[in-house]
Amino acid sequence: MSENCTHDCSSCQENCASRDPKSFLEKPHTLSNIKKVIGVVSGKGGVGKSLVTSLLAITSRKCGYETAVLDADITGPSIPKVFGLTEKAAGDEVGMYPVVTKTGIKTISINSLLPDETEPVVWRGPVIGGAVKQFWTDVVWKDVDFMFIDMPPGTGDVALTVFQSIPVDGIIIVTTPQDLVSMIVTKAVKMAQLMNIPIIGLVENYSYLECPDCGKKINVFGESHIDTIAENFGIPVLGKLPINPEIASLCDDGKLEDANIDFFSDMKPLLDALAQ
Repeated sequence: MSENCTHDCSSCQENCASRDPKSFLEKPHTLSNIKKVIGVVSGKGGVGKSLVTSLLAITSRKCGYETAVLDADITGPSIPKVFGLTEKAAGDEVGMYPVVTKTGIKTISINSLLPDETEPVVWRGPVIGGAVKQFWTDVVWKDVDFMFIDMPPGTGDVALTVFQSIPVDGIIIVTTPQDLVSMIVTKAVKMAQLMNIPIIGLVENYSYLECPDCGKKINVFGESHIDTIAENFGIPVLGKLPINPEIASLCDDGKLEDANIDFFSDMKPLLDALAQ
């Protein structure tokens, strides 16, 4: 604590031991009503976090919930591409408005604001963190039962900004079968524990490849370790997603909502429980 401390955390930027973590939280737009916020995280890049975020949002929408996706991966946004969104986010004196997918999922992403989606975002950490905050405070989300936040990989600035600025109700950690990932998952788990964020469960992506001829499951990236990791931390496994060319093609074409495969069909009871 600074010797000049006034004990007014609302106007202070210091992160001292005596500070209430809730004092960092930003209020959403006055016209927003967001009930549950779930962060989708990974300790490293390239594990399919955005795909899992999108599939979870689609599942939530199919269950009848008003659903939103906040794309916090500012330097690697992919949510508009996955949903085939070319429309740009609009705004007026009231605030910004999310871009809505054909099934009614509300989304916001930096690519929904840039004139050219291939334009790189060459910003430093504080500016990126500020953009993520604005997606929460300046966007008119209206009524949302579940908001899924597609987090950037790792445990750096933006993850810290999200956990401190947005009232996250829980996180889902995305992983892959490699043994290296156990260490990466451990980092994500420990960060969540440090920030007092509940861990809802684990999802393993690229879990296996199913032979189109005989149906045999091939472990392309080696044997899965997710069950052992889950047991060690007392965390449930929510799903094991295969390498699926059809899903990859639908993502490339922006038609993921047309997928006939429901990888999270068993999540309705979990969503219902979280909604309570």
